[in-house]
Amino acid sequence: MLRVLRSRWTVAAYVLADVAAAGMGMGVPFFCILLGLPVGCAIAWHAAGLAPRTHALLKRPLKEAALTASFTFLLMLAIWGRIVPMLFDPSADLANFGIPMILYEARASFIGWLVLMMIISPTLQFLVAVVAANLTLMLLPAPGTGIRHGADG
Repeated sequence: MLRVLRSRWTVAAYVLADVAAAGMGMGVPFFCILLGLPVGCAIAWHAAGLAPRTHALLKRPLKEAALTASFTFLLMLAIWGRIVPMLFDPSADLANFGIPMILYEARASFIGWLVLMMIISPTLQFLVAVVAANLTLMLLPAPGTGIRHGADG
């Protein structure tokens, strides 16, 4: 297990925050995606203190952002996965299910909505966490020098 996520309290706090973010969005993971910002900053801050080498410093946020996004994927799978059998039910009323008809046909919009919720949203959370981690690493001072990682000169 990775060092930042080794603490049970850290994992419990993230799980609670991610479930609360999914609940605030009523199953739509908009707030889960935004949760990637503080998660990425925290991951980078911890990684900067643990890994002085550049390779390890860039590798650790990728692994930990992937772990956090995979939990969001599992959460979205639990929320939206039970709806997938409706695709194969010919008597299901997909047009009146309550999702936006973004593709002007009920089945295509339903498939697009499920892909957006279960695949694209955790991927966006991963990307937000990685970008936040890299920005944080750029602004943190380099170990032992007092110079920022991204500073020129």
